[in-house]
Amino acid sequence: MRIRRVRDIDYQLLPGTERRTTDIVIERNGVITVRPPLRMTPEQVDETVFSKRLWIYRSLAEWRDLNAARITREWVNGESFPYLGSNYRLQLVREQDEPLKLKDGRFCLLRSVLEAGGKAAAQQVFQVFYEEKGLPRIEKRVAYFANRVGVSPGAVQVRDLGYRWASCLKNGSLHFHWKCLMAPLTIIDYIVVYELCHLHHRDHSDAFWNEVDKVLPDYRDRKEWLRTHGAELDL
Repeated sequence: MRIRRVRDIDYQLLPGTERRTTDIVIERNGVITVRPPLRMTPEQVDETVFSKRLWIYRSLAEWRDLNAARITREWVNGESFPYLGSNYRLQLVREQDEPLKLKDGRFCLLRSVLEAGGKAAAQQVFQVFYEEKGLPRIEKRVAYFANRVGVSPGAVQVRDLGYRWASCLKNGSLHFHWKCLMAPLTIIDYIVVYELCHLHHRDHSDAFWNEVDKVLPDYRDRKEWLRTHGAELDL
């Protein structure tokens, strides 16, 4: 990826694809990424980005407003943590056979994890929980929706993907961010279908969104929920 600048707009130029339009995206971390058609020169991409500057300014302003709601964790008893769309209170415990358990409607975290490693260690324990508990659930949803989309995906992984909710690899493998497991099931299903449809269309053309619409006619509502509440899904 290359960083380019057009007036006051910095963006990441991604490799081109066999598509007809330029895809401009404000990523979850606020970075602007641009994926153009193969035929376009960098200078032509600059011109396209500049022509879309008003949309970019407006989208960045919305991103800043939405991320103002980002959660700051204190890691104290009673603090709320989401899992599959439901919130569970944190309870620090002295003894249990695992660092973190979801038990009796609470997230029970060994107090020694915080005492020994601080917030970073607690975050890592939660991340492992979401990855391990989330993988079987994600695999089931992928298998269910793959039949409806009409595709045969490869391996499924739950991991840290930085600022992306999920990704579809060229070999058909699907990767999902562990933070997806904080979202309601309807939103997880939207992310799954979104990536499966990329096995048909690698871009965000009308044809791609038509595929999504066939499976989830209310996808626009789910997409808007993720845009509005995504910043809240964090540790």
